[in-house]
Amino acid sequence: MASITSSYKKYQIRNRNPNPETSVLLIIDMQNYFSTIANPIIPPLTSTIQTCRRASIPVIFTRHCHKSPADYAMLGEWWNNDLIIDGTPESELMPDLPRRAEDPVVEKNTYSAFRGTGLEERLKEMGVEEVIVTGVMTNLCCETTAREAFVRGFRVFFSTDATATSTEELHEATLKNMAYGFAYLVDCKSLERALCL
Repeated sequence: MASITSSYKKYQIRNRNPNPETSVLLIIDMQNYFSTIANPIIPPLTSTIQTCRRASIPVIFTRHCHKSPADYAMLGEWWNNDLIIDGTPESELMPDLPRRAEDPVVEKNTYSAFRGTGLEERLKEMGVEEVIVTGVMTNLCCETTAREAFVRGFRVFFSTDATATSTEELHEATLKNMAYGFAYLVDCKSLERALCL
């Protein structure tokens, strides 16, 4: 992913800094199931989390899990029922993350962190207007959550180095889509500069 991180600015169409008073950091599905994909982004994600904490930006984690075949929906068909089952070690958040006990964890059973989770209502109660999207997988849950946030009226900042997926090509395709119509692209260093930390 190093080449993507250093070259993402070629996709940037718009620039804006997040407002720490109305932002939240979303950390999507950093679970043991995705550890092979997620391990390489732990350093930039940790840096992003630390930057947001210093700026008093709340941190919310999501956890993708299924409780029974009744909630598989199209994901069961698409992934041949190879899904993350709640209560298994694979469903747990990765232990290397700097998570605090008070950080909320939103459970979801589809690509979107908004569908049927109460996340939108929670963010509105908190006065959130902007979301910073990080985690895995760039082109599935991160992208879907970012798109949904945008259409629900939230300003979106999408991390280029604290997101990851199975191939560089898929990662880069999402960055192009996000920059074109949904999100401002950021990396951990630009976010730190933007928040003047």
